[in-house]
Amino acid sequence: MSERLRAIKDVRDWGLCTGCGACTYACPNGEITLENVPSAGIRPRILDESYDSSELLSICPGASVIVPINDKKSPERNASLEFGATTEIWTGYAADAQIRFAGSSGGVLTALSLFCLEQLGMEFVLHTGKDAEKPWLNTTVQSTSREQLLSHAGSRYAPSSPCDGLALVESSPGPCVFIGKPCDVAAVDRLRKQRPKLDRNLGLVLTFFCAGTPSTQGTLDLAGITPEEAGSIQDLRYRGEGWPGNFKVTWDNGDRETCLPYSESWKKLTSYRPLRCNLCPDGLGQMADISCGDAWDEYDPNHPSPGVSLVLARTALGQDIIRQAIAHGYLKLSSAGPDRVLAAQENLLGRRRELFGRLLALRLLGIPIPRFSGFSLLRRWVRLPLHRKFKTVVGTLRRALVRGWWERKIEVPEA
Repeated sequence: MSERLRAIKDVRDWGLCTGCGACTYACPNGEITLENVPSAGIRPRILDESYDSSELLSICPGASVIVPINDKKSPERNASLEFGATTEIWTGYAADAQIRFAGSSGGVLTALSLFCLEQLGMEFVLHTGKDAEKPWLNTTVQSTSREQLLSHAGSRYAPSSPCDGLALVESSPGPCVFIGKPCDVAAVDRLRKQRPKLDRNLGLVLTFFCAGTPSTQGTLDLAGITPEEAGSIQDLRYRGEGWPGNFKVTWDNGDRETCLPYSESWKKLTSYRPLRCNLCPDGLGQMADISCGDAWDEYDPNHPSPGVSLVLARTALGQDIIRQAIAHGYLKLSSAGPDRVLAAQENLLGRRRELFGRLLALRLLGIPIPRFSGFSLLRRWVRLPLHRKFKTVVGTLRRALVRGWWERKIEVPEA
């Protein structure tokens, strides 16, 4: 970790905050609240200037992400170097056709969550959903039924902070499901080591493949409106309702809709990713029990499919629950090998191979960077051709200078 990252506000002001909400949950007396900065993302506000937030750096994924040593299985294998250890890999989809249709690819995370509620007796699912009153924003929600899970199914390419609801899990009378971005799960992994009751009540930790979280401004610009005009939005989906689905805005009383193909909308939204998303070492969710995402190698725009997911069991618990969900008819999955992951997620993994070079370029400029341990970043970097290494370093240096990453920015003034 950089010596210039001494407190949570340093992580925030250097553009390294992931907006996970863990600091709000973990601070002892409510000294930190969250604020959605439209141009950046969800960010912490320190209410008490005397509060020493340095103690929270140990759980902050903006400061460091460390893969536990006992999770680094077979580090010599190419697949483990690329996307982390797995106990089993599948492709497939939710057996429930409505869940599969609503999901972003195969609806697997929703189906697994429903299985945990109905068959394993877990209390609720803590995850991210659409804000009912402001559908261009996200909120942390609890789901206890199929209907609630369906209402929140599908990707939400906007800032979210599911860790801000972890107190609900900690105080729950029984185990719960947590679904979050890989960075959220990294925070959960650190928190559960410090909080025994939270650890006991995390019945299953799920994540999805993530290529970054665009800011709220990205959504508004994509919809072609200003913040003042956003109140005319009745509903907003980023994808789903087919694979991969469309970005769809429903206006006013449902009389008008705006649609963009997923490929077009996501391409535009990527320019709104914050710095920390461009430094992510873990887009495929290495520290969850199960991670899941699009099986793009099966996608054919000329032959539409209801959706197919890659499913990676990361732990023995995850593997066991997937097998139970298959046996109970919640999932339809087929065994797959690591080559399927490499083929289906080539774009995301390709960005990860270049990460060591990006971090190197930022260090050359004296820009603080997170500490990443256990991701084999150097091993992947040295295998890249020389011209690609050069392009990565020079390109990062140029972007850092043009975008002002070398300068600390106060996006959320203290109270």
